[in-house]
Amino acid sequence: MDFIKSNNYSIFFSDLGYKKLINLIQVNKYSKIFVHVDTNTKNYCLDIFIKKTNGLNFDTIESVPGEENKNLESCINLWSIISRKSGDRKSLIINLGGGVVSDMGGFVASTFKRGIDYINIPTTLLSIVDASVGGKTGIDFQFLKNQIGTFYEPKMVVVDPIFIKTLSKKEVLSGYAEIFKHSLIVKSKLFEKLIKQEDFYFPELRLIKESITIKNSIVLTDPNEKKERKALNYGHTLGHAIETNSLLKNKKLLHGFAISIGFVLEGYLSTELFGFPFESLEAIKNHVIKKYGKEIFSKNDISSIQELLIHDKKNSYGKTKFLLLKNFGEPVYDVEVDSNLIKKAFDFYDA
Repeated sequence: MDFIKSNNYSIFFSDLGYKKLINLIQVNKYSKIFVHVDTNTKNYCLDIFIKKTNGLNFDTIESVPGEENKNLESCINLWSIISRKSGDRKSLIINLGGGVVSDMGGFVASTFKRGIDYINIPTTLLSIVDASVGGKTGIDFQFLKNQIGTFYEPKMVVVDPIFIKTLSKKEVLSGYAEIFKHSLIVKSKLFEKLIKQEDFYFPELRLIKESITIKNSIVLTDPNEKKERKALNYGHTLGHAIETNSLLKNKKLLHGFAISIGFVLEGYLSTELFGFPFESLEAIKNHVIKKYGKEIFSKNDISSIQELLIHDKKNSYGKTKFLLLKNFGEPVYDVEVDSNLIKKAFDFYDA
């Protein structure tokens, strides 16, 4: 399997991806090509990209790395650079980076001149299996995750596993959380494969492709998150609040580490409310703690996290809505949860 077809674009792997990229550029005759990097991908990935694309002519636009910089100020800086370098409606942005680069670069592309083309070349495992696939773009607002954004699909995605070798183990584990999530929200054998693994550092390409295929199949069914795509939010309602709380405390918790806790907490809610099998919940908890260790949450932390739920982007009519599970691959949509039950979920995680 050299590519995966999505709605109006394809996800290509390795050298085939670069060939398709060059061909797309030749066919569309772009007036300007901008390669969007952050400091890290400029240092560790840009030279690889240049070699793979045989000296493609482009301008570099650079943003500051880190979730705390995925904001409107960074977008203004990028729009300003593109304008200054004579970007127009026939320009192309290539996002070479992780989730922050692809989320923000896609948003910049979707809004500049009312929308220009962009391509994602994800360089982290997290962005390979999640952020770069599905056509969601967005930025954070006042420390709240993905509050401003658009649905705007890339022209293509190029997945090159070589970039994973530039990552620390913590960054790889952060991406692994999304692969693990995909194993929970569909009926497949992926969950059994993952929990049997002793270690997970440089993942096998077949598992990456399996994970992308799961996400892509859900996106194809429901591109604009009316129903089925909400399953991809499993673990993220509490996980995003935990991640934001860590940013507010200047104790940055990587996205995958935060949502992995969300899998356990929302798994507990699923067991209490919908009979999700307790033995499966225990298996999820044991796997998460084995991979990520255990975070300590004070009463103040838990109160702050519950207050942050008010701002979750999935809310409607002032109500926090959870995606829970009856079983693997059996989601329950838009569930309201009592605050006391959430506190009990933290007790379960801590036990």
